[in-house]
Amino acid sequence: MMRRIAVLDAPTNLGLRPPTSTSVPGCAKAPGALRDHDLLPRLRARDAGCVTPPRYDPGDWRPGDGVCHAREIADYSLALAERIGSIIDRGEFPVVLGGDCSVLLGSALAMHRLGEAVGGRIGLVFVDGHSDFRHPGNASYVGAAAGEDLALVTGRGQADLAALEGRRPYFRDIDVVVLGIRAQDEYRLDLQAAGITTRPVPALRAEGAARTAQWAHEQLADCAGYWVHIDVDVLDPAVMPAVDAPDPGGIAFAELEILLAGLVDTPHCLGVELTVFDPDYDPDGSYAAEIVNTVVAGLAPVTAPEAVPPRLLSARPTPSPRRAAPTDRVERSGGVERLDGVGRSGGVEGLAQRLDGLGAVGRAGVDSPGGGMADADRDGAVEAEQSGNPGPAYAEPSGVAAVIPVAVEREPVGPPASAGPGLLRRTSPPAQGSSGPNSASENGADLHKADTA
Repeated sequence: MMRRIAVLDAPTNLGLRPPTSTSVPGCAKAPGALRDHDLLPRLRARDAGCVTPPRYDPGDWRPGDGVCHAREIADYSLALAERIGSIIDRGEFPVVLGGDCSVLLGSALAMHRLGEAVGGRIGLVFVDGHSDFRHPGNASYVGAAAGEDLALVTGRGQADLAALEGRRPYFRDIDVVVLGIRAQDEYRLDLQAAGITTRPVPALRAEGAARTAQWAHEQLADCAGYWVHIDVDVLDPAVMPAVDAPDPGGIAFAELEILLAGLVDTPHCLGVELTVFDPDYDPDGSYAAEIVNTVVAGLAPVTAPEAVPPRLLSARPTPSPRRAAPTDRVERSGGVERLDGVGRSGGVEGLAQRLDGLGAVGRAGVDSPGGGMADADRDGAVEAEQSGNPGPAYAEPSGVAAVIPVAVEREPVGPPASAGPGLLRRTSPPAQGSSGPNSASENGADLHKADTA
């Protein structure tokens, strides 16, 4: 049977600073722009509607006041969590169209509720060009929730956002995998100190997108399931600049497609959210079209005939150490067989075959004459350890890369969507009451996602 996708719009821009004194962030328009390119019919998805956000109005917010729009974001997160939970209750696969990265708070709350209901933990695969890990412990003040979402959902920051319903953290540090941040990310050492596993772009590219997806799943083997967050600024601005904080050194559309396909090609992936695309920087709609093409192809394993609805594993009493490399094994839990490691995945393998031999992997006019890793990346990169932690340093080409290479892989990502017999379905919910083209500058830094303040 197929896993039915349900698309839910979350057009909030509450987590970003105003681009100018007379405008508001345009990412609230993203769901409509993507729908205009036939996203829903191409996914054969159910329209799950829209969670309408409160009005964007920073008012008299000043540095030191905490997160801007905190009350509005909290209310919105509660409403969004309810809608995501209802989609999962129907046995569907939610695809949430943001909006800025503050939508992660609603998704995280829904996942924590779900984990509590099944007696397990839900993990997070955080695919983002920035770590979004600014919090009062490493910054002089906070302001824009979209630059602090990973910190908030791991329990750092003010309780009215980081501890909704008394739940804190929504995701444990050891249950988070961060993919696609730049090697020079400001908070990379803070992530390492917290025990959050990361694979920056140089390591992701060195290992390849398919193997990285498989590796991420292995890191979360002790979780009952996981949620996928994708900020499109993980893409290099040479191919997709329509975001609020473009940062050179990102991945290509083809790499994102393979990565997404690998991450969702398992019944343990519970849903996906897409954030930060800003149609104000896409007047002809070409970037929206490219994003839709990538999402449709990347989600193909979800709607494959052999796919099964999202399923959850029972919690393990004692988490096992993270494995440095994926392995083939069959594991029994309560009489249930679960395949971890390499599994046959027609969706990912077919994608690799389509891409095999292509020299041009950045579809938006970015050509790679030889495919594979660019010389600058090959010569300057320090080999990543299998644990996913970056080496001492990565040397990247300066400026925006004109060539964004990808190593096409035929290795399937496992476990496949068809490997899910006997896995635990979600039980009833817990009882009520249970516990853009312009880079960031110093002007307005207090509310900008990518700023350090």
